[in-house]
Amino acid sequence: MNGNERAFSGLNWLGSFAVLCALVALWWVASNAGWVSRVFLPTPQATFASLLEGLNLSGGSGNGELLAFTQATIGRMVEGWLLASLFGVALGAAIGVSPAVRAWVQPTLEFIRPLPASALLPLAISIFGLNPGMVLFVVAFGAMWPVLLATVHGFAAVEPRLAEVARCLQMSRAAYIWKMGLPNAMPDILAGMRLALTIALIVAVVGEMIASQSGLGQAILLAARAFRASDLFAGIVLLGLIGFASNALLAFAEKRLLRWQQP
Repeated sequence: MNGNERAFSGLNWLGSFAVLCALVALWWVASNAGWVSRVFLPTPQATFASLLEGLNLSGGSGNGELLAFTQATIGRMVEGWLLASLFGVALGAAIGVSPAVRAWVQPTLEFIRPLPASALLPLAISIFGLNPGMVLFVVAFGAMWPVLLATVHGFAAVEPRLAEVARCLQMSRAAYIWKMGLPNAMPDILAGMRLALTIALIVAVVGEMIASQSGLGQAILLAARAFRASDLFAGIVLLGLIGFASNALLAFAEKRLLRWQQP
C-alpha cells in the first residue's frame, strides 16, 4: 500500500468515525431533550451502563447475564456457520465442477434458495422439537446458501484451459478440485462465507426469539416485553459489535489468504 492509498484509507476511517459520532450525538439529543420517551428510547449513558452491568464489567454487582447470553449466541452462530461452510463448499464443489450436474441441479437450487430460513422454523420445530439442535439446524441451513452458490459460481468460472491441462496430466477429479478449482474459486468462497456469517448471526437471534433458547435474541425479547429499554438497546448494540467484529476478522483473514492475488 503506497502513501496515497494509506491516506485515503485513513480519511475513510475518519469519515466513518465522524458519522458514528454524529449518530450517537443525535441519539443523545433525542433522548435527553425528550423528543422520544425514555420508555422507548433510553439515553446512551443508560444503555452503556446496562451494557457494562450485563457483561459484568462495571465493577459493581452486575450479574453478568448478558455475557452468558452473548456466549450462547456467538457459539450458536459460529457452529452453524462452520457447518454451513463445510457443506456449502463440499456441495458447491461437487456441483460446480460438472457442467452437466449444474444444469440438472440449478433449477432446484434457485427454487430453494429464496426460502427464508426463519420460515422453516415451524417445520424444524415439528421435526426436532424445541431444543438447541433445532436452532443450529436452521442457522446452518440459512447460512449455507451464500457459500454454496458462491462455490458453484467460483468453480464454474475456472478457466476452461485448466480443465484441459488437468486432463492432459491425467489428474483425478479430486486432485483437480484441490489443486486447480479450489484456489481459483477461493475469492468467491470467502465472499460467500463473509455473507454467511452475517446470516448465521441473524438467524441465530431469530431462532432464539421464536424457540425460547438462551441467547441475545431471548434477552432482547424479554427486555422488550418488560419495557427495559436500556437493556434492550444494550443487546442491540452488542449484536452490532459482534457483527462488526466478526466481519472485520473475516475480512482480515480473506486479505491474508488472498495475498497471492495482489500485484
